[in-house]
Amino acid sequence: MTYASIMVAVDQNPHARDRVRLAAHLADDFHAGLIGVCAEQPAFAVPPVGPTPASAYALEASSEIILDDLKRAHAVFAEAVGTRSRIEWRSNLDLPLPFLVAQAAAADLVVVGRRTDPGSGLFSVDAGEALMHLGRPVLVVPPDVDHLDAKRVAVGWKNTREARRAVRDALPFLKRASQAVVVAIDDGSGAADTRDILRFLEAHDVFATSVRPGALGASTSETLVDAAAEHGADLIVTGAYGHGRLREWAFGGVTRNLLAGSPVCCLMSH
Repeated sequence: MTYASIMVAVDQNPHARDRVRLAAHLADDFHAGLIGVCAEQPAFAVPPVGPTPASAYALEASSEIILDDLKRAHAVFAEAVGTRSRIEWRSNLDLPLPFLVAQAAAADLVVVGRRTDPGSGLFSVDAGEALMHLGRPVLVVPPDVDHLDAKRVAVGWKNTREARRAVRDALPFLKRASQAVVVAIDDGSGAADTRDILRFLEAHDVFATSVRPGALGASTSETLVDAAAEHGADLIVTGAYGHGRLREWAFGGVTRNLLAGSPVCCLMSH
């Protein structure tokens, strides 16, 4: 099992170039094709400027502005990937997330960024929404990270559908890693049994150990990040929205907290 095709979402965030470089390095590592994706829809709610022709002109002008921005995004992608082969660019006048979802059938892995500034939303895809709709493993890249070695990987483990799928989706990374640690956190109700997941990984030639840290007053996400740091992991693998996104939005949860503040890349599946 490998990633034959990697897709990266490109936006106007200043960290987009780093994200594309990281995706390009992964494409090199897995001998995969790389697809850059970018979209934005013109503002259809144009303030009236006299008769309909004026509004139509304003809409056309808005479309031209977006097309120019798409060209700039393409230039960022092209500069970051350099002279690599098996590169493809896809862009359109469309809403970013639906366009990305429509393209995701071509990818084994989708790389997105973490939105760091609510005001810089042009072309950007919300990572949480992407997880809910793509039907693909999503690699969420924090700011200022342009490379992922993934020689050491931390797996946040509970025996849930989402976690089982995430481990399966992450096998290409796990099989390349020199060390994998399964982190089953005791959040007060006991830590999950890790014996079966360790056997599963061993059957796929992945050497893994397990730890069972207690939360000790910290959140589960903080404990997972701390365990990853303790083992030198630069990739966290975990299921996403195991309790439902609405509940996490209202009450907080591991997925939401990791998306908001994990200092290392997270591979998530829903």
